[in-house]
Amino acid sequence: MHTMLNISEATSLAFHALALLAREPGRRRSNTELAASLGVSEAHLAKVLLRLARAGLVLSSRGRGGGVVLTDEPSQISLRQVYEVVEGPFPVSTCLANAQVGRPCGADCILGDLLHSVQEQVRDYFERTSLADLVGAPLEGLRASPGGSA
Repeated sequence: MHTMLNISEATSLAFHALALLAREPGRRRSNTELAASLGVSEAHLAKVLLRLARAGLVLSSRGRGGGVVLTDEPSQISLRQVYEVVEGPFPVSTCLANAQVGRPCGADCILGDLLHSVQEQVRDYFERTSLADLVGAPLEGLRASPGGSA
């Protein structure tokens, strides 16, 4: 499925898994449990959780009684932090035809400032939205789409 806002499957998994953890801060949840709740691949989720652990957003422990838990209060973790752990720095807005034209958009862009405006809105939303804000959102049964986006 094509959408205007393309969030990678890995970023979507990170958002959803952390939102589940935010519902019960302090409770360890296994990769198996999280993957089952979201209806996604354990292997792919494990890779995403490893990135989040390396960045210090979750603590991860193996073995009996192990699992992952948030390292901070859900209200202290923004979606932008999560996005940048998975994707890198938030992108600078560019022209849709940049690859063909070979120059950045200017005043003569056929879409005007639409791309820049939308990108600013998404970045601002990610900055001001914390995991605590997602606690009431329906998260069960994510079922990642086969097209690479969730």
